[in-house]
Amino acid sequence: MTASGARSMLPPLSPEEQRHSERVAALIREAVRSGGGWLSFERFMELALYAPGLGYYSAGAAKLGAGGDFVTAPEVSDLFGRCVARQCAEVLRGLGGGAILELGAGTGRMAAALLQELAALGALPERYAILEVSADLAARQRERLGQLPPELAARVQWLERLPASPLSGVILANEVADALPFRRFRLAAGELHELGVALDPDGSLLEAGAVAGPELRGAVEALQRELPRPLPQPYTSEVCLRLAPWVATLAATLSRGVLLLIDYGLPRAEYYHPQRREGTLRCHFRQRAHDDPYINLGLQDITAWVDFTQVAEAAVAADITVAGFSTQAAFLLAMGIEEEVARARDGTERARLAGEARRLLMPGEMGEAFKVMALARSFSLPLSGLALQDLRRLL
Repeated sequence: MTASGARSMLPPLSPEEQRHSERVAALIREAVRSGGGWLSFERFMELALYAPGLGYYSAGAAKLGAGGDFVTAPEVSDLFGRCVARQCAEVLRGLGGGAILELGAGTGRMAAALLQELAALGALPERYAILEVSADLAARQRERLGQLPPELAARVQWLERLPASPLSGVILANEVADALPFRRFRLAAGELHELGVALDPDGSLLEAGAVAGPELRGAVEALQRELPRPLPQPYTSEVCLRLAPWVATLAATLSRGVLLLIDYGLPRAEYYHPQRREGTLRCHFRQRAHDDPYINLGLQDITAWVDFTQVAEAAVAADITVAGFSTQAAFLLAMGIEEEVARARDGTERARLAGEARRLLMPGEMGEAFKVMALARSFSLPLSGLALQDLRRLL
């Protein structure tokens, strides 16, 4: 879809939003010029999302929930957080205690649901740490979690970086990996090009290809060797070269316990399927998804699906075990979401919870697109949430 086509389907920007977007565009244009007229998509995405004071995750804008750009599972229902809490409780009991670290805690709704459920289960963590790159989301988290009972709120702490000392417990990453900046590539007529950003004569941003460098070429050649069939041409997709270092860093942060990754994604053979020849890049702006990252700069999210085979490979390389892999639906069913709905106080609440559960479980909603992967270190007890379905054979 062209920028004008995407613009026509999206809500218009306010004058203030337009000014902010232009400031982000000016920053990116300067980066393109400094780079000799071309900028990798990875660097473009990094600036658009994370540039201090300007990027989508760094500037103050409503991102989550009905009034934001997209809705995550914790925002759909506290049923999600309560199910995740049960899995955390199982791990903490198996360890004899420990901490929880949540990466990118959104509005704090999942943290609140987790802490309340863990208190009810008698399995509170020693501390609940949150690593949040967005200042406005951190402020919303502080406001929400500050309303918890004092004995729960006192366990929450915010971090500016990963802990210096490895922790024993659970690391949670719900919809974090999909926002790591990634490279884009195009295979056509036997040639491999990296897709990035250049400038029109009028200064507007446009997609432009460049000869793929050794790092990207090596990554694409490696994945092609592992695919069950050659990629058709032309074929456009993405590869996240930052995913493996990210997994390795998180693995090093965990001395004992479980890293729980929840995100939309696929095993590699499905991710790079011949029919998925335009890749998985998606942008989110006010509850609308589209595929043009070069508009609404600093005001919209930019993501791609997660290659869970790459996550598993990175885990093995970091000496951490892939303890389970399933759909979100299977995980939530295994953790008792149906029983949660059945325990509703009355028919009105039961109907509301049933509707929320359907959105979390149904294949056409979040149930199949979202996957749950557990990575374990020095923890060999079975995980109940991953017992109902084992998709590791597909990785």
